[in-house]
Parts: sequence; C-alpha cells; structure tokens
Amino acid sequence: MLWIYGVSVRDIVFFGVYIALCLALPGVLLLRALYRGRRTAAEEIALGVTLGYAVEVPAYIAARSLGAPLLVLAWPVATYAVFLAVPRLRRHWTGAPRIRTPLWWSWSLSLILASLLAWSALTFFKYGLTWPRIGGSNTDLPFHLALIGEAKHHMPPTAPMVAGEPLLYHWFVYAHLAAASWVTGTEPLVLLFRLAMLPMLAALAVILGMIGRRVTGSWAGALLTVTGTFFVTAPDLYLGPSVGVFTWKVQSWTSPSQTFGALLFAPVVLLLLDLLGRRRRGAGRWLLLGLFLVAVMGAKAIYLPLLAAGLVAAGTVEAIRRRRPPWPTLAALGMTAVCSLYAGFVLFGQARQGMVVAPFALMRVTWRELTGMEETAEPAWTSVLGVALLYLLCWAVIWCGVLGLLGRRRTLAEPGVVLMLGMGAAGLGVLFVFGHCSMSQVYFLGGAYPYLTAVAAYGLVVIGRRARTSPWRVAAAVAAGLSAAWLIRVLCGVRVPLASGQPDTALYRPYLALLVAAALAVAVLFAMGRRGVHIWAFVIFAVSAAGMPAAWGTRALSTAGGAEGVDRQAGRWVPVSAVPPGALTAGRWLRDHSDPDDLVATNAHCRWGYESPCDSRHFWVSALTERRVLVEGWAYTTTNLSRWHPGQRFQNLPFWDADRIRSNDAAFRTPSEAAIRSLRDRYGVRWLFADESRLDPGSRIGDFARLRFRSGGYAVYSLPDGSGA
Repeated sequence: MLWIYGVSVRDIVFFGVYIALCLALPGVLLLRALYRGRRTAAEEIALGVTLGYAVEVPAYIAARSLGAPLLVLAWPVATYAVFLAVPRLRRHWTGAPRIRTPLWWSWSLSLILASLLAWSALTFFKYGLTWPRIGGSNTDLPFHLALIGEAKHHMPPTAPMVAGEPLLYHWFVYAHLAAASWVTGTEPLVLLFRLAMLPMLAALAVILGMIGRRVTGSWAGALLTVTGTFFVTAPDLYLGPSVGVFTWKVQSWTSPSQTFGALLFAPVVLLLLDLLGRRRRGAGRWLLLGLFLVAVMGAKAIYLPLLAAGLVAAGTVEAIRRRRPPWPTLAALGMTAVCSLYAGFVLFGQARQGMVVAPFALMRVTWRELTGMEETAEPAWTSVLGVALLYLLCWAVIWCGVLGLLGRRRTLAEPGVVLMLGMGAAGLGVLFVFGHCSMSQVYFLGGAYPYLTAVAAYGLVVIGRRARTSPWRVAAAVAAGLSAAWLIRVLCGVRVPLASGQPDTALYRPYLALLVAAALAVAVLFAMGRRGVHIWAFVIFAVSAAGMPAAWGTRALSTAGGAEGVDRQAGRWVPVSAVPPGALTAGRWLRDHSDPDDLVATNAHCRWGYESPCDSRHFWVSALTERRVLVEGWAYTTTNLSRWHPGQRFQNLPFWDADRIRSNDAAFRTPSEAAIRSLRDRYGVRWLFADESRLDPGSRIGDFARLRFRSGGYAVYSLPDGSGA
C-alpha cells in the first residue's frame, strides 16, 4: 500500500530489511539472553525491535561522533558474531517454546494494527510528498525534519534553524531516524512522513497488550488495555468542530519523540512489573531496565518524572504493607534518579523550555476555546473551576474501570497497580499545576494514559468476574454507553465555540445529562431486580464505553483538519496556495552542492501568511537543505522559550539578537558589498537561500553574490571569494 502514497519499492524493501536485520533480529537475540521467559512470537519481535532502537541510538551517537555514521552497523554485526561464536549463546537462535495465543486475540490485534495503518493513511499518506503540498503540513513536521538532518551530519546536535543555539531537547528519535537514513539511503522526508512510525506503533500496541495481560492475568484484559489506549478517550459531548478539549492520543506522527518515548518506556513498565513483584529478578532484567532507562532519558523528557512518582508511590505502599525497605523499588528509583539528573543537567541544561508554574492554565485555555473568547480574555474563577470539574468528570468516565478493584482492595495495593496509579496521579498533577507556551503539559498525562488504562482494564476484568457477567450483558452495557454518549451530544445540542452572548453554563449541560443517565440506569436496573455487584458492573462497563465515540469523532476531525494544514493554535487555515513553489528542489540542490558544515543565510523567518505579527515557526530551509542556518525560525529555540511568560504568544516574540537579524536581513532587503561581507566574515555564511516572494522587485542580490540555482520562487546564491565552489 505504501507505494500508492509515493514510497518507492526500493525504499520499502530497504527499510523492511533494515528493521528486520539491524534492529529486530539482533534485538531478539539480546532479549532471549537477558530476559528469559515464554512469550508469543509477536511479543518477542516487538520487544526485540524496541531493544534494537535502544541499542542503536548510543551506537549511532558514537559512530557519528567519530565521523563514520555507518559504523552504527557494528552493533548488529557484533551481536551476530558473538551469538555465533559463543557456544552457550548459540541456542538463542532457536529461542524458547512459544505461548499459544487464542485465535480471537490474534485477529483482534491484527485489526488494531490495520486500523492504525488506516488512520496513518488517512492522516498523512493521503497527501503527497511533493512541494508545495507538503509545505502546508503540520507546523511541527519541518522542525522534526530539520533535526533529523542535523543529527545526520553533526554530533552532538545543535538547533540548525539558529546557528550556535544549543539543542536542549529530547533528540534521540532524530538520531534513530538519521541512522535509518544513512543505512537505507532513504530520504529523511520519506522516513518521517511515511515509514518510521509504522513499526513503532505496531510494537507499542503489542507491548501494551503484553502489559495488559501481565496486569490483568487475562487475554481479555490485554485487549481492553490496547483498545482503551488507542480507541477510548475523554468524552467530547459537544457539537461542532473539535477544539481539542478533553481529547488526546498517545500515538502521533506529528510528535515522533512522543511515539518513540512511549515505545521505549513500555518495556520499562513491563520489566518493573517483574522486578517489583514476585517474579524472577535476574541480572539480565536489571541490565535491560538500565538500558531502556538510558534510552528513555533522551527520547522524551516526560517519562522519568512520571516513573519517579510511580516508584515513590509503590515504594511507600510496599514499605507500609511489609514493614521493611522495598529494596527492588529503591534500586529502580535510584537508577531513575541518576538518569533524571543526567538528563536535567546535561541533555536539557536545566532549561524550562516554556514550562512555568501556572495553576489551571490548561483550563483557562480550554474555556477560551469552548466559549470562542479572545486569548486575552480572563475567565472567572468559577468558570475555571467548572472546566476543571469537567476534566475530572471526563477522566472519571474513561478510567472508571478502576472502581471495579474496590471490591478487592488488596489488588489496589499490588506494586504494579500502585506504580501505574502513581504515574497517572503525577500526570494529572502536572496538568493542573503547570502551564506551557504550547500546552505541552498534556504530554505528561498522555505518557501515563496507557497505564491508567491498564489498571482500568484490570478493574473491568475483576468486576466482570465477580458479577459473572456474560459477554452478551457486557455488549449490552457497552451499547448503552455508546448510545447514551451519542444521544446526549445530539439532544443537548451544545455547539462549540459558544455563540456570542451564550452563557458558559451551557457547557456543563451535556455532562450533567451523562450523570443523570448513569443514575437512571442504576434506578432502572434496581427496579428490574438487579442488585449490588451486577448493577455496579453494568454501570462501569457502560460509562467506560462512553469515551469511544469521542475517540472516533476526534480522530475523524483531526484527520480532516490536520490534512489540510489547520493551525489549531492560531485558529486559521494555512492555504497551500500561499506556499511558494520550488523550495524542495532548491533545498536538495543546495544539500547536494555544499558541505554539511557550510552555514546558510535566508530571508524566510515567518510562516507564509503569518508575517504580521511574525509567526517564527518557519523551519523549511534547514529541513530541506540539512544545513545550519544563521537565522531562520526561532520559535522553538531554548532562548526564545526561556523568554516566554503567560499571556504572550511564544511564536510572535522578536528575535533576541537584534544585530544578527539586522545583518542577516540587510543582505536580502538592501544588498550591498558591505552587507554580504558582514555575513561572510563576521558570521561565516557561505550561501544565501532566498525566498523571492519576500524580496522587493528588482532585488540586486545577484550583483554581490553568485546565483547558483533557481527553482520556482527560490534562488540559491554562493558568497564571493570561492565560497560554495
């Protein structure tokens, strides 16, 4: 199917061979040696691929630092050699006996993976890899593409869109994508927009199913965990286009670091379920835990704080229950603390990256989105608390399965359950206490989402067994929940954003109706002679299902909106007609005719159509050329984010170095020999990448720099004195 969406057969084959031979197979061999036990074939492959990612990243960092990126292949070659040469390791080529899986589970997992592929196709693959169509894609994608190019050519990487700016960011996924590009010869653009996320999403789904089965002790619990993670979200009971409220997803093509981090973190939780429980605690498991923690450390910044909170909770409960120090928990907490300190001081340089203490910041933004008020409007405290209560109600809906554990309170004290609940509590706490310039605090809850879902699935399994609920009754409860969610949405008829003059109390109407519907269900079941646990089971299953329409509606709307380039933060469309032609061709020409260390200057700083005020999220020059740029877009740089305060729009803040931006722009706006010499001698610029739609008519750049290439609305110039020759 991929070739239908612009991927060549050559790229598909090479990428598939790379995943199989450079990640999956060596990863499986290491896994069999270090993490013994019976697993299904899918679980072993998924864990092997994930372990391959975790080993590849440091291997590539070392290889790129030595100036030989293809030395990243040394680790799979060495793995094969060791497992062939050492007699004791040869048996791992055949592996242990497999776990037999129910046929329905295999088909269900296949359908889930197929749905993720279909969602990917509708969201990304449907829209070509050609310019200018791709220029109207999600704002963050050129940023990710630029960082892949940076990781291909420099180690340690810096922010290529502003030369000299440090990259205090979780950049390990870009190291993986750079390695994949070197090994396969595939364009980073194709990897980012078509290929790279597919094996990650598939492996994540399989490992989450493994975690669900480990927690609940059943295949049904595994299915509930996976489907709950990918297909259930907080119920959005409003009409009108989605504004993103009460909805999120753990998998995303627009945030490869979140997807990569989620995948690498899943084995951490799986290993801790063994190490904190009463299963075997061999040295191999501890070694794997350390390896995955190091990988997570630079994959996504949110996971180690969540894990630390979960471990503190688990250790506290275990110490109280058993009246002795929980040494395995303390050991895991110590490993987490070491990785957190290294990440905080070395990888992230203690930068706050736009995160500030701002209680209820998300609720204020949500209120503005729902009411259609301006960004400067300040809601009353009653409105803020009202939206906070709506969030709490929505979370209670999707994770109400946890209530099924109340009948067996000992299960709530199990180390794995406490670990996951602690991570969830930490994610919710961050959401309430902190603010971020682009609302990225929601990623903390997204990181804990699958594990809260696993605990909710555990509760559903427990209450279902206690009530001896038949599959038909479960289906009836789910159908009731789905129907109630849709009917409430239609009958209440609350359309967002609210019409002018409409009171914000209307926002609470559909959610109060949901509470009333749950109460009526209890009353009807009681009148029918149902008692106790049977009513409890029906209500929990029905309420849990109420989130499914929200997930489907959100996914459909995000697919339709994101495909056309909706900028949700700005609330405006990005028309493809505003994108000048020729950037992809000109960018690749410059990449092919320059040195990776060459510095480029450009006059493109603002997104097309967002020049006044300037939205500085323009990254296409560094993305397409794979070169560092003197000044392109600065919105996501550490310096810019450190200057942001609530009430400002970070993407509209001016560039902090007035002298540099003035010298840069002078070469394009008022070109002269002195202006060109200043860029060359003072800053080391060797190339000019001009967006001619931003130049004045009759520009004289060619009088002072040599025109080397022109494509559509873009021109590439080399500076005199042999630069670019």
